[in-house]
Amino acid sequence: MRNEPIHKIPRKGLTVWRVYGVISTVIVILVAVVASFLTNWFDWPAFRYYIAITAVIFEVIFAIWIIPNIRWEHWRYDVREHEIEIQSGLFVVKRTLIPMVRVQHVDTAQGPILKKYNLSNISISTAATTHTIPMLNSDEADVLRARISELARVAEDDV
Repeated sequence: MRNEPIHKIPRKGLTVWRVYGVISTVIVILVAVVASFLTNWFDWPAFRYYIAITAVIFEVIFAIWIIPNIRWEHWRYDVREHEIEIQSGLFVVKRTLIPMVRVQHVDTAQGPILKKYNLSNISISTAATTHTIPMLNSDEADVLRARISELARVAEDDV
């Protein structure tokens, strides 16, 4: 079996995944506040308060701390002359090989949070699927996009 891919997601990617966790936690807090308000308004049993508080605590622990750490630890990628290898997954680690001859186009995308941290996602499209390498430094993502495009063009010329 091959060695795992060598390139990791930059440390700023971990920070962005934590920011996403904070956003989802705020949504859970809003739902918990509404549930608490409804419990008080309709005089429902008090155990619903405890459920709401427990949900918020679990959301904070998992969405902001545990899942981003595991995700950052497992995400790897490697771009070789004839293929791209992506390793991802939280608890079930998945490794994907994308042959260069199958690559149709390569895109970079950057939302407002990624832009703040100067990060970009690369999307690699084949005829059947789209694979993403997330949270790369923007300059590195542009260079990698150009390199994959060139390697795919060369692989297509060889066929």
